[in-house]
Parts: sequence; C-alpha cells; structure tokens
Amino acid sequence: MKKIFVLILTLIPLSSFSQNVDFEEYDLENGMHVILHQDNTVPIAITSIMYHVGAKDEDPKRTGFAHFFEHLLFEGTKNIARGEMDKIIERNGGSYNANTTQDRTYYYELLPSNKLELGLWIESERLLHPVINQIGVDTQNEVVKEEKRLRVDNTPYGQLLEQIVQGLFVKHPYRWTTIGSMDHLDAATLEEFLEFKEKFYVPNNAVLVVAGNFEMDDIKRKIKDYFGPIPRGNDVPRVNIKEDPLNGEQKRSFNDPNIQIPMGLVSYRTPSMKDRDAYILDMISSILSGGKSSRLYKKMVDDKKISLQVQAVNLSLEDYGAYVILSLPLGDNKLPTLYDNIDEEIEKLKSELISEREYEKLQNIFENNFVNSNSSMAGIANSLARNYMLYGDTDLINTTINIYKSITREEIREVANKYLNKDNRVLIDYLPERSE
Repeated sequence: MKKIFVLILTLIPLSSFSQNVDFEEYDLENGMHVILHQDNTVPIAITSIMYHVGAKDEDPKRTGFAHFFEHLLFEGTKNIARGEMDKIIERNGGSYNANTTQDRTYYYELLPSNKLELGLWIESERLLHPVINQIGVDTQNEVVKEEKRLRVDNTPYGQLLEQIVQGLFVKHPYRWTTIGSMDHLDAATLEEFLEFKEKFYVPNNAVLVVAGNFEMDDIKRKIKDYFGPIPRGNDVPRVNIKEDPLNGEQKRSFNDPNIQIPMGLVSYRTPSMKDRDAYILDMISSILSGGKSSRLYKKMVDDKKISLQVQAVNLSLEDYGAYVILSLPLGDNKLPTLYDNIDEEIEKLKSELISEREYEKLQNIFENNFVNSNSSMAGIANSLARNYMLYGDTDLINTTINIYKSITREEIREVANKYLNKDNRVLIDYLPERSE
C-alpha cells in the first residue's frame, strides 16, 4: 500500500508548474551549498544531494569508480545496518534512487512531507558515517558486473556510447563511460575506495536540495543540525584537459554480437553544455529528428524508405559535448547511403534559413519541454542541483526558456556551419558480428 501511495504522490501535478520556481540558497560554514524550494500545496518532500564527481574525475587506471561508489554508499552506515537503508525508506512510504554521469553523482529520497527529516538523516549518514569495507566492495563488485552484463555486454547496441566517446576523445576522460572497466575495479584495493571517499565525498563538493512541503525556519535548523557538524574537506581539483581538434573525418567500425541490423553513427565533437551553442544544437536536433514531421525522419523513413529509424541527439556535458546522428538501414540499403542522406540535410541547414513556420513550431516544442521539466517535485530538485553545480546558475530553472526564445534562425545556420563539418566528426559503422 505504501508503494502505491508513493506512486500516486509522484504523479500529483504541481499547481504552480507554469510559474517561476521560487528558491532560497545559501552555504553552510563547511562549504556545502543548500537550495530550498518550498511548496506547501503538495504532501511530499524530496531530499537530494549532488556531488561534483563523475567518471571524468577517475584515475585512467581505475575507471568505473564513481559509478561503483554510488552503489557502495547504499551498503550501510555506522547507524544503519547493512542492507537496511532501502527498507527504512520503504517502510516510511518513500522511494529513493541514485545515478552517476560523467560529471556528477546524485542521490535522492522522495518521502511524505511528515517524514522529511528521515531523508536528511540518511544523507548525512551517507556523508559522515558510511561503512566502506571489503564485504561491501565484494558484494557491489558482483552487482556492477551483472549490471554491465545486462545493460552493455548482452544488450543490442549496448556498446554504442563507448564507441562514440572513444572516437571523439583522445585526452579527456570523457573517452571512457561511467560503467568503466571491470578489470580496474577488480584490481582496486579497499584503501583506494577509502581515498576516493575522502577526496570527493565532502560537504564542500556537494549541493543539498530540499523541495516540497516544509516550514522554512524548521528545515534550516534541521539542515544545520544534520550537516553543519560535518568537517570541510580539502578543495577538490577540477579536470582541465583540452582536446586537440579532430582535423579530418575519422572512420571506425565495431562488431556487436547482439545485433542483426547494422547502425550508422555520425558523431561530432561539440562545446560545453554551458556554451550558448549547446542550446542551439538542441534545437538543431529537434529540426532534424524531433518527431515524424522532422527533416531526417520524413526524408529517410517516410519518403525514401531507406531507414527504419533515424535520430539526432545532442549529448551535452560539462566540458565538451557529442552531437550524434544514428540511423538503421531498411532492407538492402547500405550505411553509406544513410550517411549521404544525412549529409544532404545538414548541408541544407548550413546554407538555408529554416522557415518561419518551422521556427515557430520549434519555439512551441521547447516551451512545452521547459514546462514539463518543472512539473514534478523530483524534476525541480534535480534541475536546481544540476543548474547550480554544472552551470553555475541556479536560476536557469526559470530562465532557460529565455535562452531558447532568443535563438534566431541565423544562429541555427551559423552553429550548423561551426560544428557539423566533416573535419570535426567520426563515422562509426556499428555492425553485426561477422559469421565464420
């Protein structure tokens, strides 16, 4: 019954979702940044912490540490018995999760508002009193290996991302994926995991977000009680590695034993998510493949019937981005045919302004996306944390739509010319495994 209750709560629409998201932010003395969003019209509250550590912060000989640590910190603490953390949350009508990217790690608990303090306690325990021992390391090692088998090794097209980043990045740690290497994890010692915790899991490398139904003075007092005594850690060094230009089209191929239909990938290296051009590339993705009336879909899937599916994706990250166009051939059509048709549409973007009608449709799509992103408490909490940590501007939760609205048709053409060039891309023939 409690799980059903939580599900219902997560589906409750926020009464003020179309208005600005009000928030208050401040720093504790130990360097932890706090963001509070109060909404007493809902019966829920979410406690979340984002740590500024992801796969890019790993030792190249110890890849997978950030994701592994996300699993490890659910093992237990000095005051929460091993295996009991999830049970405590569920017994109190809550839900929880965590995830890791190349740039950050995020934990959250969604609870009935009268249980909000439980979320604060759990996250303070995770930060101050985690139990990191060999039993937990060995247990989570098997969990992560099974996850890799299910999601990567034995999943059709499961190694797509790995092939993309290996092609686009040579120096930067974006060249490996968050799942990392199992050999690296097997070789790691308990001391290395403890050092990772001491380096990155410190209050001055974290942002705490509390969103939902609470009283402001009360929550501030509780946050100070739970997190104020945690000592500040050393300053965390940030990755500052620059890539050389690609300087010419590169070609790669990979054979995946889990597929029968090949896939063609056209990948371009693009700028940081904080760059205005990254927002424009989002719009270009929508022009090319945002729905059945988009340019690539209409041409390659509907009209010419040379492709089963085509999609353009802007993967923006903190330091760089990857702009990827994926296509599956239909029937006897070959990958070069798909590449030629993709190039034709890119060249049109580079030489012609999109129509006024297409531009208006684009603005409507992004306004709708913006409204939806702020329509749940979990979405608001995630956006507040991400905007502060990765963009350095918490108020983007209210102003991102203004950036999209200000983008002109001329800028769309300019950005297409700036990045979507053959000397800045990698072509990947993602193929079935060859038969003997």
